[in-house]
Order: sequence, then C-alpha cells, then structure tokens
Amino acid sequence: MSEIRLSGYIPGAIGRIAELHALYYHKHWGFHVFFESKVATELSEFLLRFEKTRDGFWVASVDERIVGSIVIDGVNQDNKGAHLRWFIVAPENQGQGIGKVLMEEAVEFCREKGFARVYLWTFAGLDAARHIYEKYGFRLCEQCEGNQWGKTVTEQMFELNLL
Repeated sequence: MSEIRLSGYIPGAIGRIAELHALYYHKHWGFHVFFESKVATELSEFLLRFEKTRDGFWVASVDERIVGSIVIDGVNQDNKGAHLRWFIVAPENQGQGIGKVLMEEAVEFCREKGFARVYLWTFAGLDAARHIYEKYGFRLCEQCEGNQWGKTVTEQMFELNLL
C-alpha cells in the first residue's frame, strides 16, 4: 500500500471532497444535486472563514490523490462545541486505516485546543462511520427524522466530551 499523507488545504480539495460525498451518497442513499451543492457551498464558506487557531482541515492523500477528509469547525466551540464535519474516505481506500488517521488527527486537535465538546450530525445506517465515532468516544445523544441532506432520514447527533 502507498503511504497516506495528511495535509491541509490543497488546490482541488473542495471539488474532490464534494465529489467523494456526492458519489458515495448518491450510490448508497439516492442523494442528488441538493446534497452535492450543500457540501460544496458549506465547505467553501468554511474555508473562506477558516481560522487556524480554532478550525482544523485535513485531507488524506495516497499517490497525490485526495482519498479522504475531516474538518473541525470551531467557530461556535465556546457555546455549542466544535463541529466535526465532512469526514469521508473513498470507498476504494476504506479498510486501510485512513479513517483512523483522520479521526485521530481531528480529536487530538480538539484536545490541544482545549475544546470541551465535539459534536457531529450523521444519520442512521452509516454503520462503519458510527463504529469509528464510538471507538473514539462519541456517544449518540439525539435522534430524529429530518431532511437536512435533501432526503428524509433518521438524523443522529453524536458528541464527545473532552473535559
């Protein structure tokens, strides 16, 4: 296996992360243009306001191709907690430890910054991701029907308390 390289923003990252999400969630969950547009727009907005003292952005590359990502959005960490977002690994690279490397980087970043709480929104049925979340101490704390992804799913909020 080729070496996994973590970095911050690199040219093409927004498009590639949106592509990874769009392809996976279309194939497995029937998500369409609404979801891809939401990922691309919100990720772009995040990167334009990115502040390294509170935000984290990592892409995992193999052979100079982005194969995964994870983000810590710390803009509201004082009152809501840090928001873990856009965690994904390309299907052809799953099972290679890339998700573990990304999650370790993100959680360690939150610990170093002294964040009290990290939370994420996902939905029921993403069992491999849920396994990783729970392995790192995240616990399901809220569940409801919703359509923030453009399709009705059972939305779930997980949180990790660090203090």
